[in-house]
Amino acid sequence: MLRKQPPPTPAQPPPPGGSVSTVLRVLDVRNLTLLAVLAALVAVGGFTEPDQFLSTDNLTLVLTQSSVIGVVTVGMTFVITSGGIDLSVGAIVALSTVWATTVATQEYGAGGILFCAVAVGVGCGLVNGLLIAYGRMVPFIATLAMLASARGLALLISDGKTQVVDSKTVLELGYEESYILGVPPLVLIFAGVTVLGWLLLKRTTFGRRTVAVGGNAEAARLAGIDVRRHRLYLYLLSGLCCGIAAFMLIVMTGSGQNTNGNLYELDAIAAAIIGGTLLSGGRGTITGSVLGVLIFTTITNIFALNNLQSDAQQIAKGAIIVAAVLVQRRPSGTTET
Repeated sequence: MLRKQPPPTPAQPPPPGGSVSTVLRVLDVRNLTLLAVLAALVAVGGFTEPDQFLSTDNLTLVLTQSSVIGVVTVGMTFVITSGGIDLSVGAIVALSTVWATTVATQEYGAGGILFCAVAVGVGCGLVNGLLIAYGRMVPFIATLAMLASARGLALLISDGKTQVVDSKTVLELGYEESYILGVPPLVLIFAGVTVLGWLLLKRTTFGRRTVAVGGNAEAARLAGIDVRRHRLYLYLLSGLCCGIAAFMLIVMTGSGQNTNGNLYELDAIAAAIIGGTLLSGGRGTITGSVLGVLIFTTITNIFALNNLQSDAQQIAKGAIIVAAVLVQRRPSGTTET
C-alpha cells in the first residue's frame, strides 16, 4: 500500500535584512572600520586645511605617494599571509633604483630601466626564497641579511651619490600631460597591481595555497602542496613588487639613490597588519592592506599641511596601529578579501 506523500513545504521568505547582511559580509567588518578611519582623517584634513587638503592637486598627490609603498605592501601581504616576513623590501627598492639608473643601464632607455629594476627585484626575491624555502633559514634572519647586503651594494654602486635619470620617456610619466582621464600613470599601475593581487589571493589556487601554508604548513604539505616551492614563489612575488615599485619611484623622483625605500618594510608590514592580515599567517586581505596604506599616507599629508612635527606623526601612526588591531580582533579565520 502506497503511503500518502506529505504536501511540499512552502518556500520560506528570506530573512529581513538579508541583502544588507550579505553586503556586510562582502565588505568585511575590518574594511568598514578602516573606511571609517580614513573618512575621519579626510574630515580632519578638510576641517584643518580645507583649501589645500581637499584640492584636486593634493588628493592626487596623496594617491601618487601611496602608489609606491602600496605596490610593496601588496607583495608583503602575500608573504605575511603565508606566515613569513620580508624585512628587505626597502633595501631591494633602493638597490633596484640605483642599478636601474646607472649610465650603462640608461643607454637602453625606458625599457632597459624598467627591465633592470624588475630583474634586480626578482633576483633578490629569488635569493630570499632559496635561503628560506630550501636553505631552511628563518625568514627574519634571511631577509635581515638581504636588507644589509642590498643597502651595502646600493651604496657601493652609487658611491653615495644621486644618479639622475636622463631618459625623457621615463620622466614624462610623471608629468601632468601623461595623465589618463586626469589620473597619474603611477596610480593606474598601483590600481592594476592591487586588482591582480586581489584576484590572485581571492580567486586562484595560488591564493588558497598561500592561506593554507600560513594556517598550517604541515597540514598543507600532507594535503599535497609543495610548501617549499610555494614559499619560493611568494618571495619571488615580493621581489617583483619591489622592482615595480622601484621603477615607479624612479619616475617620481627622476633619480636613483641608495637611501630610497627607507623604512618601507615597516610601513608595508604596518599597513598589512592594520588591514587585517594575520601576522602569524593564515589570513590575508589585499583590500585592507591598501586601505592601511591610504590611512598612513593621509596622516603624513595632514601633518605636513599643518606644519606639525614628525615625532607627533609617528606617535599618531603608532596609536592607529594599536587601535586598529584592538578594534578588529576577532576569532581568526581564512577569509581574505
